Amino acid sequence: MTVTGLTVGIIANPISARDIRRVIAKGANLQLTDRANMVLRILAGLAQGGVDHVVMMPERAGLRTHIERGLHQASLDDFRMPDVRWLSMPVSSTAQDTLDASHAMRELGVSAIVVLGGDGTHRLVVKACGNIPISGVSSGTNNAFPPLTEPTITGIATGLAVSGNIPPSQAFEANKLLEVRINNTRDIALVDTAIVQERFVGARAVWRPESLRELFVTFADPSLIGLSSIAGLIQPITRKAPVGMQLTFAGPQEALYSVNAPLAPGLLTPVHIEHSQLFEPDLLITPVSQQGSFALDGERELPFGPDDKVSVTLKHDAFNTVDVPRCMAFAAEHSLLRFPSTHTTTTLRRNS
Repeated sequence: MTVTGLTVGIIANPISARDIRRVIAKGANLQLTDRANMVLRILAGLAQGGVDHVVMMPERAGLRTHIERGLHQASLDDFRMPDVRWLSMPVSSTAQDTLDASHAMRELGVSAIVVLGGDGTHRLVVKACGNIPISGVSSGTNNAFPPLTEPTITGIATGLAVSGNIPPSQAFEANKLLEVRINNTRDIALVDTAIVQERFVGARAVWRPESLRELFVTFADPSLIGLSSIAGLIQPITRKAPVGMQLTFAGPQEALYSVNAPLAPGLLTPVHIEHSQLFEPDLLITPVSQQGSFALDGERELPFGPDDKVSVTLKHDAFNTVDVPRCMAFAAEHSLLRFPSTHTTTTLRRNS
């Protein structure tokens, strides 16, 4: 596939928000048609922002059918949308699809990638997309990373950002991440990495506080849910602050204090804190725990044991995202979405 003109990639996870936390908590289940409508709103916004072409990740859940139906209706209504193409790649309906699509979009040279999914989907895109900026739309369970912005607005802001209408210093925002190393294996987390006692992956999602041993976060917002909310309820840390936080957990008898943390939608659970401290970027931190598994952005991924060399490092200015509020403020201040009136007159007919 070759693309010409301003091109943006879209990676829409058709099965985000279907982990065990939806079963044990009170989170809503996002239907396929809802996801398709969110993508169509992103596309409408991208067109408004000046994007000509979009490439999308293929899938088998049926998302493409709904999207193409919406695009056909838009053409009948003479409603402007970008030209949409689908990547030619194998589909496994696993996380590998996201990694492969991110690599392919990187090779195509897209100007940005819009991600529809949860923290885990965003993590995979950042892991594989290189220096391409991303913009996120939330559709997962415990979403701390993607801000809750209307998809249409995300599309408009992304289009304006990559079309050159907004200076890069205004359009993009640098973000932190955590780099996790086990021997020669490297992985990342955008929001948090937890060490849990189990040395197996299992159902992946972490929601039982008794299994927690340590927690590292890039930012801590007390208004969010998930593991990072524990840190947020202790000491809030902004996304731009050049520090992270490390927590160690204990039983209720050994803990210094406890917090009731919203680990999943509607699930408030006591968590017992033994110690907390801030740490700066680029420091190689050796966890206290000798064995267990690393959960990256809420999902168990990397088991380790006493013989492994393990470290966690905070990386500042690690990747860029589209700063949606700032882009929209710039658009308003510089009249980027203003156009001359047609001066048509409408007469209202009164009922007699």
